[in-house]
Amino acid sequence: MAVQVNTSRLGAHLPLLDLLPDPNPLAWVRNGEGLVGWGVYATTKVKGPNRFEDARKWWHQQLDTFNINNEVHGPGTGPVLFTSFSFDESEESELVIPQVIVGKRNQSTWITWIGNQTQPKLLERVSVNLLPKINWRESDIEAWKEKVRTAVTEIQEDLLDKVVLAREIIADAETQVDPRAVIRNLAKEYPGTWVYSNNGLVGATPELLIRLSNSMVVSRVLAGTISKTGDDQKDLALAASLARSSKDLEEHEYAVRSVADALSPFCSSTNVPDAPFVLHLSNVMHLATDVTGAIKEGHKVFDIFAILSKLHPSAAVCGTPTAIASQLIKRIEGINRRRYAGPIGWVDAKGEGEQGIALRCGFIQGNQVHAYAGCGIVAGSDAAREVAESQAKFLPIINALS
Repeated sequence: MAVQVNTSRLGAHLPLLDLLPDPNPLAWVRNGEGLVGWGVYATTKVKGPNRFEDARKWWHQQLDTFNINNEVHGPGTGPVLFTSFSFDESEESELVIPQVIVGKRNQSTWITWIGNQTQPKLLERVSVNLLPKINWRESDIEAWKEKVRTAVTEIQEDLLDKVVLAREIIADAETQVDPRAVIRNLAKEYPGTWVYSNNGLVGATPELLIRLSNSMVVSRVLAGTISKTGDDQKDLALAASLARSSKDLEEHEYAVRSVADALSPFCSSTNVPDAPFVLHLSNVMHLATDVTGAIKEGHKVFDIFAILSKLHPSAAVCGTPTAIASQLIKRIEGINRRRYAGPIGWVDAKGEGEQGIALRCGFIQGNQVHAYAGCGIVAGSDAAREVAESQAKFLPIINALS
């Protein structure tokens, strides 16, 4: 018997992140728009080298059981799968179909629910979530500097061009951490990023790995970072220096090339700007390039999963060449990235959607939070500067937990 899925338009309601009624939220929100979900209709985990294909198969199996009544249409309407893929194929990825989804795009808002019940009622007032006191453990910065130096040596010996090394810091909380409070804080401080939550992983990524809609694909590539000072004049000068930095431009070029090369088999044409622009966030600036492409007509498979299987891991989170960088990460990094730096976002019934890279994030496990930050290492990298860059990248999640 088919399972009923209904999508209807909504009138006025609270901001998306204020609607979440339980402490296991699903969210993908930028500038107040996007999707939130709650309740679990179905969930599964995938792992291994075929995890993107396995995710597609499971999603299609679920879709085959649905009778969809969609009064709204457009991206993100109807049933939606929230995804959080691991960085490494050996770790588990999380797939969740929520019982209820609320979406907003431009002036349109909608609700989707699964089952024969009447349309769910939304919260009419914000519940306040107090964050517990947090204690961050000491991390061995000198040991990480040595890892950076090891990577630089191997790059200078022409064993590879670039590798991304990550750090992990751990916080202990007095009581359980409510992810809803964290993502609200992130959205308030970083409204222009994609704020996300999926099974304990929360963050605010500035990097859109892929948006697929109406046979068009967009990827925002970030690589090359400098911290802000808070002084507008100084920051303008720093932005200019970032745009001229040979080290940062080299790092950025590797990342852009890896994305463009991954998209080209799917696209009849791609557009890669000649030079990056400087993306300003509240605490850092990044070199950024928006790569766009038109999907080939009649391409037999062009859903999100097919593209992710070619796109991840990009040079922005792994390195160049991919296989050698990946092996170096496994050999010297010394942490379990879990779903950090993996694709995170959503997919709809048409196989379209948005996937970011899980950056500026923390993984909440009850009273403990694991936070992650990574830096692109190239031949000209300096260990002390990379530590400073990683500290700046930790700030969003540290402040959101305060």
